[in-house]
Amino acid sequence: MIIAIDGTTASGKGTIAKRLAAKYALPHMDTGCLYRATAVAALKQGIALNDAAGLQQIAINLDLSKFRDSDLRTGEAGKAASQVAVIPEVRQALFELQRSFATQAGGALLDGRDIGTVIAPDADVKLWVDANVEQRGYRRWKELVGFEPNVTLEEVIKQLRIRDERDQSRKDAPAAIASDAVLIDTTDLTIDAAVEKAIVAVEAVLARGKTV
Repeated sequence: MIIAIDGTTASGKGTIAKRLAAKYALPHMDTGCLYRATAVAALKQGIALNDAAGLQQIAINLDLSKFRDSDLRTGEAGKAASQVAVIPEVRQALFELQRSFATQAGGALLDGRDIGTVIAPDADVKLWVDANVEQRGYRRWKELVGFEPNVTLEEVIKQLRIRDERDQSRKDAPAAIASDAVLIDTTDLTIDAAVEKAIVAVEAVLARGKTV
């Protein structure tokens, strides 16, 4: 079984992905980390975030084990990742890695922004997780203050709006809801309630005879 979970930043898709992966014993890939790691590596190496050739080489040779999770979760990493993600050469370099993970024997779960439309359009379960930008901004702000004490809620919301626009308007694999995806709006949901909706979607596919 392949489960594709797409959605916006701080919508809860990452937490839902982790919970589902644990419940159904599926290997999980947070594809956003690939772009964050590429961006962080570029910043450390002094490579411009619009240098397609330089970024492509980083992506081709990417080794996530060399990055600390705390380095990938900063606001700077998130903003840089959104810029890197619009580069077609980077997306192509990372496509095969993601596709190979998705199609491994026994199934897999991936979360990102174009899993159900580009990486695994053949996924058995597709979810799109979203929430209004104010709620997402508040959630993201609470995450960031541990790394960046001076960050403001207003700035976080502003950056989310910019990122949403960039992700949805890029020419190569824009973030979009797959026509057969189940929408989960987490604006007014607890994480447990959101996870339960996701489980219902998976169980509906299992009931039709698909196995994990």
